[in-house]
Amino acid sequence: MNRAFNRKKDKSWMHTPEALAKHYIAYNAKFLGNTEVEAPKGTEVVKDAVRKLKFQRHIKKSEGQKIPKVELQISIYGVKILDPKTKDVQYNCQLHRISFCADDKTDKRIFTFICKDSESNKHLCYVFDSEKCAEEITLTIGQAFDLAYKKFLESGGKDVETRKQIGSLQKRIQELETENSELKKQLQDLEEQLMIAHVPPAGSISMKPQSTDIFDMVPFSPVTPLVPIPASNGCPPPPPTTLPPDIRKDLFGAEPFDPFTCGAADFPPDIQSKLDEMQEGFKMGLTLEGTVFSLDPLDSRC
Repeated sequence: MNRAFNRKKDKSWMHTPEALAKHYIAYNAKFLGNTEVEAPKGTEVVKDAVRKLKFQRHIKKSEGQKIPKVELQISIYGVKILDPKTKDVQYNCQLHRISFCADDKTDKRIFTFICKDSESNKHLCYVFDSEKCAEEITLTIGQAFDLAYKKFLESGGKDVETRKQIGSLQKRIQELETENSELKKQLQDLEEQLMIAHVPPAGSISMKPQSTDIFDMVPFSPVTPLVPIPASNGCPPPPPTTLPPDIRKDLFGAEPFDPFTCGAADFPPDIQSKLDEMQEGFKMGLTLEGTVFSLDPLDSRC
């Protein structure tokens, strides 16, 4: 990192080492934005970036847009740029990626630093506006870098590598969480589609088709009640009519004779005796119009 603040090296730092090593120092400022620069350091490099962002901000201000306010959290691990209300992290500039930091001597409100982006590997210059703390914020970033460099020398470089691995793991965890959220959303959409597909339309009745025989007829089952078939015109069939008990009898008040259902014991005694006599007559022979038929095979009478 370029020590743009070496002019203050003879003076003591503003904060205790514990404040930057175990915690962070917070400042409020206005964020003019960031822009890509060609070199990782240099006074002329940051001057060009400041002029460019000031011009862009002037155009946005004429359109009615205000300069957004941010909160800077400075520690030995880097500079975080957050939304002051929601505390959402907008940018996380790791300290070992910051290559230059300085305040503008022509404009005491402006301070900048150059940081290498972890994804694009481009050098970006971040420009801020602070009415009273521009120089103090620059010195605080310098103190954080000085403490981090001392810690790097004491650990033999292992601490920086550990932070790099932790940063990579945190980035991977964030990617997996995003992917997990997208998969959950897709799963929820599929479940909703399946539910819509299984719901029948309003007013419709889903009936399971009945099995038929080889004549395309529904087999009769004495256990299963008969289901009325709707008429071809779409109207339901009329309900089955049942005859009153009195209509089922004949003119003499008796039940109609059914030869398929009555047995031998169902006849009255006098009729049964005549039936018996007729059976005996059939055994001996039948007389029909004067002709005698014999059931005896030895009898040759015709």
